[in-house]
Amino acid sequence: MWLRIRCLVIKELLAVWRDPKTRFLILGPPVIQMLIFANAATQEVRNVAIGVLNHDMGTCARDLVARFEGSPNFREVRRLRSEAEMSSAIDSRSILLAVHIREDFSRDVAAGRPATVQLVLDGRSSNSSQILSSYAQQIVAGYNAELARTHRAPPPASEVVARVWFNPNLDPKWNTVPSLVVVLTALIGVLITGLAIARERELGTFEQLLVSPLSPAEIVLGKTIPTFLIGLAEGTLMLIVAVFVFAVPLNGSLVLLYSGMSAFLLSVIGVGLFVSSLAKTQQQAILGAFSCMVPMTLLSGFASPIENMPDWLQYATYANPYRHFITIVKGVFLKSMPLADIIDSLWPLAAIAAVTLTFSTWLFRRRVE
Repeated sequence: MWLRIRCLVIKELLAVWRDPKTRFLILGPPVIQMLIFANAATQEVRNVAIGVLNHDMGTCARDLVARFEGSPNFREVRRLRSEAEMSSAIDSRSILLAVHIREDFSRDVAAGRPATVQLVLDGRSSNSSQILSSYAQQIVAGYNAELARTHRAPPPASEVVARVWFNPNLDPKWNTVPSLVVVLTALIGVLITGLAIARERELGTFEQLLVSPLSPAEIVLGKTIPTFLIGLAEGTLMLIVAVFVFAVPLNGSLVLLYSGMSAFLLSVIGVGLFVSSLAKTQQQAILGAFSCMVPMTLLSGFASPIENMPDWLQYATYANPYRHFITIVKGVFLKSMPLADIIDSLWPLAAIAAVTLTFSTWLFRRRVE
């Protein structure tokens, strides 16, 4: 039995390695996608243009505008002359934020009365607008604190001191790159497995496998092991890029990380085998693979927090292997997650792998019998 499986594994590895297109698919796109997505798939908002409509040319208003102009978060601070120009700039998406300073701003500050600054935001980009609003409020709060010191006003009742754990510089790549390791590793695992049986059917060699001494379970095992090994190699390549190219710290145990990666690969390989068992052509296999991967990526917590989803959808994410492996990768990378916490995410991956592989093997038996 094991000799037959070993021969099939060697045959699959040679078929992948000798095919230039498949070889490029494994080595080229994942690295390119990592380099692109790590810089593009960020929720940080920088280098944007904002507008300032200043109806008060007093000293206090000019000082506040200077703070906005000196902020590194804004590429350009555009001076606006009227509310109509402000409306037109936001409507054309030339700016995402407009700061409106009214005529009595400096007079209210000098008199010790509350002075109002209006922020006008583009709600079509809600996430970016919220972040820009936070930047603007921090600038105004800093200016208020400086005014309080200058006018010898009483200190605030309390002071907030922020301390960021696990990512002290708030570098968005530290959050994005570990998640990309999960997504891109799964991409190769699902695609190669999805194409495995479909390629045999398309080339006309699937019938040769069926009349060979291999049983259906041995065929499934022989298709799973090569993809598992290729997935581990691909995951290792992604880890090397994350650590040595993007300088994301790897604080935890590699043994725990590879344990999670192994369980994760087995779970997504089961999904790939399911797709491959249903597909008759490689085109159908590719479309089926992406049909499964897109919702799993969206429900993983990579693009948006799981806590923001409806309750019923949050329960559905527990069946998503992406969710559990992202927790493991981020925990190992950024905070050296202990074994007990790793197990909390590892056993669901093992359960999902057992279910997907068992169901895929049963479906494959049904399809060939």
